[in-house]
Amino acid sequence: MRTTLTIDAAVLTEFKRVAADTHRTLSGVIEDALREQLARRRALGATSGADLPVVRGGALLPGVDLTSNAAVQRLLDDGLPLEKLR
Repeated sequence: MRTTLTIDAAVLTEFKRVAADTHRTLSGVIEDALREQLARRRALGATSGADLPVVRGGALLPGVDLTSNAAVQRLLDDGLPLEKLR
């Protein structure tokens, strides 16, 4: 199938170099890269998700309501340094 893409010049240059080095077409190199990316996404989708750090022993500041996104946003908008939120 034929399509038109806008690709960053530096990325396209790298793909062209890989194509020349491997004696393959530019389309073939780009298709393989897209296939690899899709395979990686499928593999990640099969996992349970991202490993997020667990922080224990911290304390909330008085008046911080973590059940309210708006309250937390107001606290951050007020310019309270992040160090004080730990």
